[in-house]
Amino acid sequence: MTGRFADRREAVGAALVDTGATALLVTDPRNIAYLTGFRGSGGAVLVETDGQAVLCTDSRYELQVVEQAPDVGHVISREYVSGVLGRRRGRADAPLAVEADELTLTAASALRRTLADAGAPDTRVIETSGVVEQVRRRKDDSEVALIERACAVVDDAWTHLLTSGAIAAGRSERDVAADLEHAMRRAGSDGVAFETIVASGPNGAHPHHVPGDRLLADGELVVLDFGAMVGGYSSDCTRTVALGQAPGRLIDAYTVVLEAQLAGVAAVRPGIACSDLDAVSRGIIDSAGYGGYFGHSLGHGVGLDVHEAPAVSSRSTSTLSDGDVITIEPGIYLPDLGGIRIEDTVAVSGGGGRSLTTTSKAFSVL
Repeated sequence: MTGRFADRREAVGAALVDTGATALLVTDPRNIAYLTGFRGSGGAVLVETDGQAVLCTDSRYELQVVEQAPDVGHVISREYVSGVLGRRRGRADAPLAVEADELTLTAASALRRTLADAGAPDTRVIETSGVVEQVRRRKDDSEVALIERACAVVDDAWTHLLTSGAIAAGRSERDVAADLEHAMRRAGSDGVAFETIVASGPNGAHPHHVPGDRLLADGELVVLDFGAMVGGYSSDCTRTVALGQAPGRLIDAYTVVLEAQLAGVAAVRPGIACSDLDAVSRGIIDSAGYGGYFGHSLGHGVGLDVHEAPAVSSRSTSTLSDGDVITIEPGIYLPDLGGIRIEDTVAVSGGGGRSLTTTSKAFSVL
């Protein structure tokens, strides 16, 4: 086997040995794409411990699967699971690993019926979590390039939004979010990485506010959290701006968040514990007296999912390594007043961190 997809399957196969299984049934579409290149909406992959794999999908994708996944065996069937298990090279009753986070109760029952029909009703099914995701964590150059392109899209869209006057008093959060998503599409996004957040005034104190009909007003801050998808990979960026003269407490809080965010980015390097990285930014916010207003973690991994390993939090047991791509996104959220969050997507490489989102974070009054 050759190529990056084969290397990924071999890595998953090697990780599978520790589970006691001889094969992994992969049903998460993102993991299927990661391991084979196939991006259809339906299918399953069986990966064995030596990295050999077979992919099953239905006739809708008969041409697509040949084009996107030429180096794995193909089965064309509407019965994805039985399709791949029928091509298993080992014993039919050998231990089989499944993606427990993906497998529903209905699918688990269907799997048991499939094994029984194959004459292996007593097969040991091993529930696993994160086998593929841990391999996914280390991004190769091609993956970082796609994430960087997704970051360039959000940079372009954000610049357009600022220069077009779309963020203005009297406009609704919903309208601003729509303009931002349209700008990302025009800049080259395949779609949004997550539901765009536009939180104005007091709504900014809710980190995951859903944009509504509230109108932006002078004297408020507006928090915008947005991401693009390019080639299946995500970006994640947050910027906070002021409309007119904001209250002094919010301006002070912005200064603290910016200091914490810049310090967090500067501290990114291979070998630093994620909990220690969280502490760098959190310590600045704590020292300024806002510790009780920063409740979430400092960041998270970014890749095929906008939230993936490693967690960058006080409870994390992970250590950063070359190939990680993470966010640094401290925030302060003041109830009934507003919030501030500043976020960049950062690649861990070359002994440090490189911010892939590059637009200005200086306090801006529109």
